[in-house]
Amino acid sequence: MKLPFIFLRSEVTRDDAAALMRWLDDEEVTKYLSDGCGVSESIARTLERVDLPVLTHLFSRDGRFYMVDAGGAPVGFVRLIPKKNETEIVVVVGEKQIWGKRIGTAAILESLKIAFFELRAPRVVARIHVENRRSVRAFGHAGFKSEKASAVFESFVITMEEYIKSIRGRTEMKDGIIVTETDKKRLKKLISEKSCRGAKMDENLSALEREIDRAEVVSASELPEHIVTMNTRAILRVDGEKLEASLVYPQDADWTANKLSVLSPIGTAILGYGEGADIEWEIPDGTTAISIEKILYQPEAAGDYHL
Repeated sequence: MKLPFIFLRSEVTRDDAAALMRWLDDEEVTKYLSDGCGVSESIARTLERVDLPVLTHLFSRDGRFYMVDAGGAPVGFVRLIPKKNETEIVVVVGEKQIWGKRIGTAAILESLKIAFFELRAPRVVARIHVENRRSVRAFGHAGFKSEKASAVFESFVITMEEYIKSIRGRTEMKDGIIVTETDKKRLKKLISEKSCRGAKMDENLSALEREIDRAEVVSASELPEHIVTMNTRAILRVDGEKLEASLVYPQDADWTANKLSVLSPIGTAILGYGEGADIEWEIPDGTTAISIEKILYQPEAAGDYHL
């Protein structure tokens, strides 16, 4: 799924400072920030004291500070704070009307390029309030994994090695998926049978049909052994949480046994992708980040063509 285009701008103008004050005066924006209290007043005092059109140096004293531009206007900001063995990242999207549009994820990914390739950080850490599920999802989409948690904050980390691996995975996988001739035939039949029962095909069936229609179709003997097919068992990471699950047909689904229906959002998302793939998938309340960490069993690789 394509991310929106954003630009990280190091220059901070007086107009940007005014936008920052507006965002930091909004309790919804600052609800989960650890250092949001009093920042707006501090910026206001600075503007009264300093008569300069550009204020970049004032915001970059403790690290790197960037305005996040989208559509030609500032919509948030990023702070990168270098420390002894890591760089801390803070990302805030201040314009509430674009929340849920994956601006945060795009800003995080752009920030990681700076942190790893310019600052040469060995790892990047984000400390997120445990109730801030939107940020948890965004950092999960960008490849961060939970490291430790307190009663209030949870630390999410990505290392240079993990970041490079994620880049390679996205480049190699691109947007392509692979299904077998048998799986396609069976799934098309499933879609046809279920859609005939109602006047309108529901979104789960539509999503599965779109995935099948765009997939490369191969015979079972030609299929790479690292691809998720029907009845494959794999270790996944969903929004940072580890999950061992099997991909099954709807009649075999059993959430208590970690048997995921191919018609579930996660089931449809992983079909046809390979080990190491990172996937973003739309769900009713936003998007979810799914990584396929390891294929434990694939019927075709095991010669179980009857499954």
